[in-house]
Amino acid sequence: MQSLKSNYFQLFNLPQSWDIDQDALSDEYRKQQGEVHPDRFAGAIDTEKLRALQLSSYLNEAYETLKSPLRRAAYLLSLHDIDVEQVDQSDLSMDLLLEQIQLREKLDELPKDESALVDLDKLRAEVTVKLERQEKSFAECFAAANYDGAKKVYHELQFLNKLRTEIDAGEELRLGY
Repeated sequence: MQSLKSNYFQLFNLPQSWDIDQDALSDEYRKQQGEVHPDRFAGAIDTEKLRALQLSSYLNEAYETLKSPLRRAAYLLSLHDIDVEQVDQSDLSMDLLLEQIQLREKLDELPKDESALVDLDKLRAEVTVKLERQEKSFAECFAAANYDGAKKVYHELQFLNKLRTEIDAGEELRLGY
């Protein structure tokens, strides 16, 4: 396993890009986790136990970040000194704000019982298509080193991911989960 100073892509021997091989990521994660898992160091001295715990924790964080498209996008931008947490008005277009309002209204107007399930599925499909389009747009901006454009797309991805989570939660509520 690499050191805690490795960036996440280096840690998993992957190219630093939007498109990554998820199978290679998972395979390398399992391999490295098997090497550093704290259970393997149960009989070791305290410093080795602590080091194994740190490495395992870092490995988990790196894996979860690269596995998630949204977290991967934020991480890629951070490697180019773009702070996605700092949002100014130019990062959010009027079109995005209007789309947010319209999609949220669609969700809010649905009945609160099982009769809304078909419409929830349609809304989820619509949001998923928008997510896929924006992920492609992020990849294009990032590949072209248009980091400001990629940051704007990241904020759209953030909104769409949150909306999809709310759609899923609405479905679970209506199904009684």
